[in-house]
Amino acid sequence: MDTQITSKIKINKPANVVFEAIVDPAKIGHFWFSSSSERWEQGKSIIVKYDEYNAEGILNVLEIEESKKIVFSWGGETNEEIVAITLNEPDHLSTIIEVNESGLDENDPEAVSKMLGQKEGWIYMLTCLKGYLEHGISDLRASLIH
Repeated sequence: MDTQITSKIKINKPANVVFEAIVDPAKIGHFWFSSSSERWEQGKSIIVKYDEYNAEGILNVLEIEESKKIVFSWGGETNEEIVAITLNEPDHLSTIIEVNESGLDENDPEAVSKMLGQKEGWIYMLTCLKGYLEHGISDLRASLIH
């Protein structure tokens, strides 16, 4: 079974603006995590928090290509997933952002449920990012109810 998850959305902003929203800790709290310990750079381990859920995790930034790509791992030692975020700027006015997550255990009896949950989370994050960048809406994040 292929456990790879892919989600895409078009955001009507240039790729450098979308990129900065993700890597800049002053901006990420408007659409995704409540906080990020520092700017995302290759080789860094970033602590991200969801204050609303009393949760935190560590992202290990594996690769950064300015305004084009962010790759990180998360999920711990036993089941680490890899997330690749790519930014494609077809017309200098908009960006197609694609999130690909891989590494879920295909033998896990809960694999399909976990995949659906991750897909839901990525679609929600991308929608919040679009609302933030295109319309300045910063109160959508952390509203998804499980």
